Amino acid sequence: MIAKESDRARFGPFEVDLHTHELWKFGTRVKLVGQPFEILAVLMRKPGELVTREQLRARLWSADTFVDFNHGLNAAVNKLREALSDSAENPRYIETLPRRGYRFIAKVEWLEARATPPIATVAAPEVAASESEPTRDMYQPRPFASAVRSRDGHAFSRYLTGAGVMVMVLLGTLLLLKIVATSGSPSRPLIEQTRSLLAIADTEAPAFSPDGNSVAFYRQRTAAGDAGIYVSAVGSNRLVELTNQEQDCCPIWSPDGRWIAFSRVRDREQAIYLVPSDGGEEEKLNGGKAVAVPGAAFQRTSPASVERRLDTGDVVPRRGEIDWSPDGKFIVFSGLSGLYLARVDNGSAHRITQQPPMSEDWGPRFSPDGQTIVFVRDHEVGLANEICSVSVAGGECAHIFSEPGKISSPPQWSYDERSVIFSSNRRGHPALWRVTLDRPGSAVEISEAGSPAWDPAVSRRGYRLAYERLLRSLSIWQMNLSAGADKHPHLTVSSTSDTDQGPGPQFSPDGQKLAYMSDRSGTMEIWVSNRDGSNPFQLSAVGGAGTPRWSPDSQAVVFDVTTSDGSKIVSMNLHGGPPQVLTPDKTHNVCPSWSRDGKWIYFASPRSGHWQVWKVAASGGAPVQVTHHGGHAALESRDGKFLYYAKSELAEPEIWRVPIAGRSGEERPMPLVRPGTWASWQVVEGGILFVGPSLGHQAVLSFYDFAKDRTTSVAVLDRIPFWLGATPDGKTVAFDQPGKEQTQAMLVENFR
Repeated sequence: MIAKESDRARFGPFEVDLHTHELWKFGTRVKLVGQPFEILAVLMRKPGELVTREQLRARLWSADTFVDFNHGLNAAVNKLREALSDSAENPRYIETLPRRGYRFIAKVEWLEARATPPIATVAAPEVAASESEPTRDMYQPRPFASAVRSRDGHAFSRYLTGAGVMVMVLLGTLLLLKIVATSGSPSRPLIEQTRSLLAIADTEAPAFSPDGNSVAFYRQRTAAGDAGIYVSAVGSNRLVELTNQEQDCCPIWSPDGRWIAFSRVRDREQAIYLVPSDGGEEEKLNGGKAVAVPGAAFQRTSPASVERRLDTGDVVPRRGEIDWSPDGKFIVFSGLSGLYLARVDNGSAHRITQQPPMSEDWGPRFSPDGQTIVFVRDHEVGLANEICSVSVAGGECAHIFSEPGKISSPPQWSYDERSVIFSSNRRGHPALWRVTLDRPGSAVEISEAGSPAWDPAVSRRGYRLAYERLLRSLSIWQMNLSAGADKHPHLTVSSTSDTDQGPGPQFSPDGQKLAYMSDRSGTMEIWVSNRDGSNPFQLSAVGGAGTPRWSPDSQAVVFDVTTSDGSKIVSMNLHGGPPQVLTPDKTHNVCPSWSRDGKWIYFASPRSGHWQVWKVAASGGAPVQVTHHGGHAALESRDGKFLYYAKSELAEPEIWRVPIAGRSGEERPMPLVRPGTWASWQVVEGGILFVGPSLGHQAVLSFYDFAKDRTTSVAVLDRIPFWLGATPDGKTVAFDQPGKEQTQAMLVENFR
């Protein structure tokens, strides 16, 4: 137990530092100063005990201070209760004993004064400016002046004239932000901060220390000699190097924070090693000195389990993902025929799951209470990945969720054990999802993380989420497809964003402008430039904007805006006027596009239970369902007769269509049109341009001819872009391509 002389303590969702006089709730600082904080400090030092009013007076008011003591004390206690969201009638933290004093009734956990590992002499290089991630705050727009000026300093006057128009746009943007910010639950903090977890790139598999203030990770794609397991304080540029083997991976912490366990491949054999978290000699789990752990031996209740020592060769890890039990006694890993628990003190192991034929159980994670393990059951015969759970005593596995995409990293428990967080590529790129255990039939994307995102890690303190993302410095390239033209891509807009959330380039119908996504201003916004990328200006200032599409007259852009409780479809005119929110409800609404007559906005939404195509009047109103058997990312044909759409949001979707008029059903007319993503295709004059794998090549730009009902190859690209834009005549295309790729560990503060 930690002595009460420590200055750091935790109670409920709060953490307090009595030395620095700081109070946090779920990682967000709460303003509490002066006498209210001093009262909290006195009460916390004596939890469960009566602290009399006279004791507080002697501690907080000097003898020569002449004030109305009773009034001052009552006011200070009221301010303290307000900061803690507590009440005198139904207290959770501070109980009033009438005319006597107060008692702190919550459980107080005193924390180690040592919050971070010792700093070694290994200095990490600073992250280049192009690799850093700007802080995302979707609820606070950037200053209006910077939002409406181009990068080279020229004013936005060619599009917005007069101060009155500027005021209208500002008020409209603020109105939109108010709608976005107030649409969530009032009990949840509105601001979520996303930033770099570490001051270096090329990191993988972050794992939080028990106190949440440090992180272990491994590096593989670095200079020779730099690969291995490292430990660092969150946000620090100083590292503790624990190992220097390129074959090391998947670090996890012991519950007391003293040890790091990790996997290593040597001589084609996977093994588990332990190393002190502040550096030192590493030990193989089944050999060398054993790690002492407190408590009695684990009692197996499954008579069918078979126990072996890891060093006998009967039980060996097959994969690198491991986890340490909260009581410190066991490490769980994936073996030949299921999941195994290995004792830390002697290396003996026994099986707790029996995986079905042609399947693999992997990615185990202990629940915070240590009683249950969640894992992935990967079927090799075309079935969906399953997220399952099993008791630590073994037995039958419980099904939690079937994931249509590919799960790429171990699932994680939320800090309250009410949900499971995992990464999937169900929409063509990895993103983080959450499935709630009391509603296991569906998963919700974690919008704070954005995309791409994988390797989630949740701090057991309950307010931090870490994950890996890919730094790509995405740029927009164009290619001229006219007869006789040199089909060589040329750079149009460089470094629009550092993730594949952008850029989504789209030519205006008149062929004069280009709309795209960029986070160069600090948040993902919609930008507009000339067709060649010159004279760019920022159109939106809402945070989390994406998927721009032009109106038929080239005078407005519709896009989606990510919020904490869904996504909104928003329309903005280039010449002024407030943004118009077309879907103010709390469902997800994404991927908008205009009808050719300008009367409707199509969009995708799961509001009916599954992703379908819907439409709403361009002036607003009730949404109307268009498809009933699945649909996503819809585009009308140039003649306005058919609506084409991706069948799903998954990778390589089928393209279906439905007549604009008439009662004909949904049909799949083009089995050979299989774009790489739901966004890498465009309807143009006479057919569809799309990019997908073909004829042994990784990325082929092809054209499907409506009249001839056949597909021809147009050009070969370096890789499949996520986004493809095209002029209406199909003679010019725009697409995204990455520059140098690096992984970057990211941190979401105040995550619940």
